[in-house]
Amino acid sequence: MPKENKHLQLFGIKACDTMKKARTWLDEHAVRYDFHDYKTAGIDREHLTQWCNEHGWQVVLNRAGTTFRKLDDERKADLDQPKAIELMLAQPSMIKRPVLDLGDRTLIGFKPDIYAAEIK
Repeated sequence: MPKENKHLQLFGIKACDTMKKARTWLDEHAVRYDFHDYKTAGIDREHLTQWCNEHGWQVVLNRAGTTFRKLDDERKADLDQPKAIELMLAQPSMIKRPVLDLGDRTLIGFKPDIYAAEIK
């Protein structure tokens, strides 16, 4: 018998294309979730710290995005977890997205095969 879907929380930015793909996948698979738009609602240090501890700040910080690339070189130099968290708190669009909170762990980024394997 399949497990009952837990109520999940999806973190990201509403207008992001990858977010739209993730939300469409979740909707098509009848997965219930709450959406937290950290561009409008913000994000707290506790979540960022938890995600960085679980995945490493290098995964959580979206260094390929425009917001990060526009930073001056001095702010991008010598990054470590505390500095990365400060950057993401100041500019949440630097957080890789989506972040899907499964309750006991999180998934960062969207890959349909990983969602299919992890969401039961």
